[in-house]
Amino acid sequence: MRSRFVSSVVRSIAVLQKSQQKTISMSAQVNGVAKKGEVLTPLVPVERVPYKGNDLLKDAISAVDPEAFAIMKQEKERQKMGLELIASENFTTKAVCDALSCAMTNKYSEGYPGARYYGGNEFIDQMELLCQKRALSVFGLDPEKWGVNVQSLSGSPANFAVYTALVEPNGRIMGLDLPDGGHLSHGFFTAARKVSATSIYFQSMPYKVNPDTGLIDYDMLEQTAALFKPKVIIAGMSCYSRHLDYPRFRQIADANGAILMADMAHISGLVAAGVIPSPFEYSDIVTTTTHKSLRGPRGALIFYRKGLKTTTAKGEKVMYDYGQKIDSAVFPGLQGGPHNHTIAAIAVALRQCQTTEFVDYSKQVMANCQALTKRLIHNGFTIATGGTDNHLCLVDLRPKGVEGAKAEYVLDLAHMTCNKNTCPGDKSAFRPGGIRLGTPALTSRGLKEKDFEHVADFINKGVDVALKYQPKAGQTLKDFKEFCNTNEDFKKDIAALGEEVMQFSSKFGMPGNDEF
Repeated sequence: MRSRFVSSVVRSIAVLQKSQQKTISMSAQVNGVAKKGEVLTPLVPVERVPYKGNDLLKDAISAVDPEAFAIMKQEKERQKMGLELIASENFTTKAVCDALSCAMTNKYSEGYPGARYYGGNEFIDQMELLCQKRALSVFGLDPEKWGVNVQSLSGSPANFAVYTALVEPNGRIMGLDLPDGGHLSHGFFTAARKVSATSIYFQSMPYKVNPDTGLIDYDMLEQTAALFKPKVIIAGMSCYSRHLDYPRFRQIADANGAILMADMAHISGLVAAGVIPSPFEYSDIVTTTTHKSLRGPRGALIFYRKGLKTTTAKGEKVMYDYGQKIDSAVFPGLQGGPHNHTIAAIAVALRQCQTTEFVDYSKQVMANCQALTKRLIHNGFTIATGGTDNHLCLVDLRPKGVEGAKAEYVLDLAHMTCNKNTCPGDKSAFRPGGIRLGTPALTSRGLKEKDFEHVADFINKGVDVALKYQPKAGQTLKDFKEFCNTNEDFKKDIAALGEEVMQFSSKFGMPGNDEF
């Protein structure tokens, strides 16, 4: 009897243990904890295959991921065979590309040099300090009077960091209106919605250009600022082809107790080369991206005044406090660890800016833009403001009778890349009347003035093709694109033009890595 009882107890314990093991196993799956040797099953099964190459950690992209590599090569070929005319783009150098793939991408480094939250940052600190030193040197700034943050990930985050640091929530800023050549990050909004996050968290009031001349209406800016009383006035643009009047901006800012922030994202390379006026003499804050005319990687710099601001009537010294506020806004306010490989690449790009070759390049960028603009005018195009002082021009297509979006699409089919853009007086930012053209990228490929005359002629041919078929293609952009993709006569015309463009473009070299 006792033996049967013991056997029964043993069997019960075994069943209980098996049940408990099953429960634990199920619980482990639910809680995401796998038993030794097991792989958790995701909601959708993942197909896993063994790597057939030599070393997954050391093999080239072409071996590890042929699919992604093929797309990279296709993009490189597109850039080589076409004409890149987007004013905010450039072709960076091989040295910058190499820096972007350096070992610094492996390192986490929350904080700033000498004050990190992780160990092992000796050389990360050295690189960030080198980048800061070069940034100040390139723009001719006294390190006793200026500081710079090099950690911001790109231009819009850099601008937002400045607002976060210096403008209280719901505080007021003024920037050039987007349809007039400003940038989204300067506070763009419409009657229907607040488009930019800047306009959500801060009150923004745009200033405008004169619709007849296309030039900034500084008198109206002065009057509006006197009424609006902004905390920050932004002197910056994304599509304005004339020099900004920094002394006038400074005068207006001082009259209203405002901070003057210059956004030189588009023109910083030209400023660094000393071929256009610098905003630093008149500004409190200067922001820039690093990948446009500066020809570096995709990053940003925030410059700020420091040291003595003024002395009161009682002899008390008032110091600038921008640096600590901006650094805190970037980290920990808006970002975590910086992208150290990008900071290294920015440092390399800034070293290249210190060469005489970069000055020659910047002069050529401007000479090429003059040649492009003059040839376009010769071909019957209307240029906003009547010309250009920098690296870009805005082509007003309204007199031609074709919308900017349609011209952009046709030119893209013919391997010429530009972007549609609003023109002064446009009724809607969503149906822009022009295209924006820039010369930095093609100048990096070695094009000179005569070459840009050919480019202008190609653009003229492309717009003529758009005009030829527009009456048959319907009113909307969707209808126009559908027509272009199905009409055989159009496809023949655009293919012939595209072949001309590719034959011309293929004669010029490409910076960066040869293969991809």
